[in-house]
Amino acid sequence: MASPLRIDIEPHATPSARQIARAVEILHDGGVAAYPTDTVYALGCAIESRRGAERIYRAKRMDEHKKLALICPDLSSASMYAHFSRVAFQLARRLFPGPYTLVLPASREVPRLLVDTRRKRRQVGIRIPDHPIALALVRALGRPLLTSSAVPPGEERALSDPDEVEEHFGHQVDLIIHGGPTPGEPSTVLEVDGDEVSVVRVGHGPVEGLLDG
Repeated sequence: MASPLRIDIEPHATPSARQIARAVEILHDGGVAAYPTDTVYALGCAIESRRGAERIYRAKRMDEHKKLALICPDLSSASMYAHFSRVAFQLARRLFPGPYTLVLPASREVPRLLVDTRRKRRQVGIRIPDHPIALALVRALGRPLLTSSAVPPGEERALSDPDEVEEHFGHQVDLIIHGGPTPGEPSTVLEVDGDEVSVVRVGHGPVEGLLDG
């Protein structure tokens, strides 16, 4: 595979329209991108790109039962793919955009490859990251990104440095956006089942006070 397109953006800077247009062109064509978020670097493709999703699984050598999440631009978009209870909606308004993933009941709009068939309930992980590059990408794309943390095969640590991302995944993606280092901790994952909220994983997002009501 040819070397990926590299786009350099100053850390914490808003990308230019030209930069984002070039990146979105690749995603529209079913390509896979590596890009920074408010937690770690991620690999992503457009929601309808089954081939892109399969490439992400292969790049990470990821177990098929581990599911990709959705990066959405806002709650309006997220509500098309997940069912928000009153508690889930209130929680989402507090936490998004931010370093959290909410695991919610999935709507029929969610591709089957995102749903764990071993479980009786259809669920999907929703992210709205507080990062100008990730948000610019998904807003310009016009639909969610299928996403997974950039974790090299056989390792547990997700990558936070774009040079490391290029070293490990440079020949398995079509685009790498170098946007400076990220915090290096994965998102905090919360599962919401009706009015019940449980912590699945503690990550970059603090949990103190979240379950107090």
